Amino acid sequence: MTHVSATTEVARKEGNMSQGSGRLSVALPSDPGEVIAFRRPKREEVDLDITPMIDVTFLLLIFFLVSATVETAKAVDLPPAKFGKGVGVQGSLVITVGDRGANVPPAVYLADGKVGEPLPDDPETQRERIRQAVREALQGGKSNVLIKAERSLRHRDVARVMEDAAQVEGVKLYIGVLERE
Repeated sequence: MTHVSATTEVARKEGNMSQGSGRLSVALPSDPGEVIAFRRPKREEVDLDITPMIDVTFLLLIFFLVSATVETAKAVDLPPAKFGKGVGVQGSLVITVGDRGANVPPAVYLADGKVGEPLPDDPETQRERIRQAVREALQGGKSNVLIKAERSLRHRDVARVMEDAAQVEGVKLYIGVLERE
């Protein structure tokens, strides 16, 4: 081995060494016709199969898309206020009044935010359903009624809902506002 290495070094210095197509050929100075061919060891190509990793990523993406809940319709733009008393939502019946636009009666929801179907547009039906919900809340131990109304609504629309809720005795009415800093 050392003889070949030394010969290779000598051949490299003298310029008798040639490379071609993955083989190293050296012409020895003692015998110009004889050529020793050295083969380079083949390297094994390592392929990393990422297909299972991509499958798992897509499965996780689908899982989170299906299990996520979108709450964009729940947001209500509340008016700001400087002073007020905090009321817990857990101990209160929340009635949300949402704006639908000009010349259309507001949407009234018996929930915290615009959740589910609004009450029918008929004022008498709304009045009766609001009273019924307030009575059920009182029986369930909730004596507070929190009314959340969007900033763009007219006061008379909010006042009508407040009057309907106030017709049941023993309730305390609160209007939801946004705190100013």
